[in-house]
Amino acid sequence: MTRREAIKTTALASAAIVTAPGIFAQSNPAPATTPAPLPSPFALPSLPYAYDALEPHIDAQTMQIHHDKHHLAYVTNLNKACSSVAWRGLAPNFSTLEDWLKDLSSVSETIRTAVRNNGGGHYNHSLFWQMMKKNGGGEPTADLAKSIDASFGSFSSFKDNFTKAALGQFGSGWAWLVAGADKKLEIMPTANQDTPLSSGKTPLLGIDIWEHAYYLKYQNKRADYIAAWWNVVNWDFVAERFAKSAA
Repeated sequence: MTRREAIKTTALASAAIVTAPGIFAQSNPAPATTPAPLPSPFALPSLPYAYDALEPHIDAQTMQIHHDKHHLAYVTNLNKACSSVAWRGLAPNFSTLEDWLKDLSSVSETIRTAVRNNGGGHYNHSLFWQMMKKNGGGEPTADLAKSIDASFGSFSSFKDNFTKAALGQFGSGWAWLVAGADKKLEIMPTANQDTPLSSGKTPLLGIDIWEHAYYLKYQNKRADYIAAWWNVVNWDFVAERFAKSAA
């Protein structure tokens, strides 16, 4: 090989690396005018309490399996779906998972289903753990309590309607207290791991009604699980999210 041929071959190889899709494309720095790429890999958050902290209402074994197995599976599958692609090309101008879930139609079809199912599962559960606490329950106070009264007539009425939504969701899913764009509160169910974000709502409080959330202790008695769950609601966390949504 002549010196001229060697120089030409080296230049062509360098160009191939720069333009190759996937992991090589990720190594190129994004322009300063665009948001930073999403963090990868996504990580399973730690529980903010011990597995047995919510007993007797939610048992330790359920919490361990729910967090360490089910939630971890959503994180693992989301990372797997996104591991070999360039983040920016699949969701341009998005910088957080929340951004993706707010506008799923803008996420590439290559990973849209994975983001909806596994990204939704990761987001929903990350909130769910914080929506509960040891010695929780009771009723909300201050501005959140006033808004619930204004929207539903009373806390008792809200609780009844929320419970009906949770009981009435066919199959797997969630029931939520959400704030709309007008900051008005409403109750909405979602199927599977869909999130209120995808409907333009801010989730404030949610209950997981997939069977894995309660079957070990309550078997098919979803109503008993929901009644017990009210005793672990973290109203401080819900009020904090409400205050931010109303800002």
